[in-house]
Amino acid sequence: MATFAAASAKPMAVIDSSQLNLSQKKLDGLRIGYAFAKRKDSSSLKVKSVSRINMTIATDVSRFEGVTMAPPDPILGVSEAFKADTNDLKLNLGVGAYRTEELQPYVLNVVKKAENLMLEKGDNKEYLPIEGLAAFNKATVELLLGADNNATKQGRVATVQGLSGTGSLRLAAAFIQRYFPGAQVLISSPTWGNHKNIFNDAGVPWSEYRYYDPKTVGLDFEGMIADIKAAPSGSFVLLHGCAHNPTGIDPTPEQWEKIADVIQEKNLTAFFDVAYQGFASGSLDQDASSVRLFVARGMEVFVAQSYSKNLGLYAERIGAINVVCSSSDAATRVKSQLKRLARPMYSNPPVHGARIVANVVGDPTLFNEWKSEMELMSGRIKGVRQRLYDNLSAKDKSAKDWSFVLRQIGMFSFTGLNKAQSDNMTNKWHVYMTKDGRISLAGLSLSKCEYLADAIIDSYYNVS
Repeated sequence: MATFAAASAKPMAVIDSSQLNLSQKKLDGLRIGYAFAKRKDSSSLKVKSVSRINMTIATDVSRFEGVTMAPPDPILGVSEAFKADTNDLKLNLGVGAYRTEELQPYVLNVVKKAENLMLEKGDNKEYLPIEGLAAFNKATVELLLGADNNATKQGRVATVQGLSGTGSLRLAAAFIQRYFPGAQVLISSPTWGNHKNIFNDAGVPWSEYRYYDPKTVGLDFEGMIADIKAAPSGSFVLLHGCAHNPTGIDPTPEQWEKIADVIQEKNLTAFFDVAYQGFASGSLDQDASSVRLFVARGMEVFVAQSYSKNLGLYAERIGAINVVCSSSDAATRVKSQLKRLARPMYSNPPVHGARIVANVVGDPTLFNEWKSEMELMSGRIKGVRQRLYDNLSAKDKSAKDWSFVLRQIGMFSFTGLNKAQSDNMTNKWHVYMTKDGRISLAGLSLSKCEYLADAIIDSYYNVS
């Protein structure tokens, strides 16, 4: 629509009165209104200006016409579909968030105590430094590498608090893009759904290495080693520190040694994503053993951490990026550049979750309580995993080997179901899961295992 603006408005277009008729034709149907002014000595309205008319042209065409609709997130979209389902039997096994046996969200008791401690102290809400809370950074690197680790003692670790695992990965990706331009990141096939997005948005090229073997529903170790060996020198290899997402399949200690050998020989850099320390096995030390193996060899590594799962701090967005360097001088320089990257990205991190972690790890009593609660959560998932295996084995009359369910670790199980079979799980059985066949056992109760086993067996045998 085009209208004439009032005389007091800032003119956007000026049309000579002698050309008005021609302009009206050219505007092809656009409505034109004249601006009138009321004379002081008359109540009648007259045209204020004959020779010059101010006109403002407004259109109905949005500047965002070229913006297309983004596809739904493959993981978070599962929860939206689950909420819309009114069937009483529905199960949400898509999102990786811990649930109680009653399938309710769980806030750790130790977290509540840490928060009460914060209230008692009267902690303020002032900005943190760019690198985050000092007490958190100290606690997180010691939790990862051990308090007596030489790299920590020698000041060879650059640690910056990040926005959980995702933000920490993204900050490291920006660092790689800036200081190692053209270097590629090798990512396991399959991997967590957000890994590729993170490196794509950072402008970091990536390729895949073989990981999952559909024939055995296990690790394709030979393929993995061959692909890492074939990587260009200077590449980064993204590794899941424990509880591989989505497969739940981890290398053995002996296989980790071989992986470290190849990465060291080929002059590559390991980049660990540690999202489940203590949550996978129930042991903080065991779940960090892969990272500590590489650091003990004197290798420089990147490690992204998250406290979403092991402390249940999903919404607090608390994590860290650690870069283990060969010298304290290098660590100081790396940290300075990570801070430089963080400043225009998000300025500085949130404080609440950082204080929770610092309080829990820094207090021996709370720390021991936390370890007990992690064992409880990990133990519940192990119990559900065992029950699901028992139900599958009892119901399947074809003698199929379902033992891969027990060999997997952490909150996820890779069922081996394809997209069509996964769709059947949802459409017929109201079991919501990602389309790659991954299910979150953290969202399953013992009482629902038999129902899930029926759904899996029906989908596996009756849908191709």
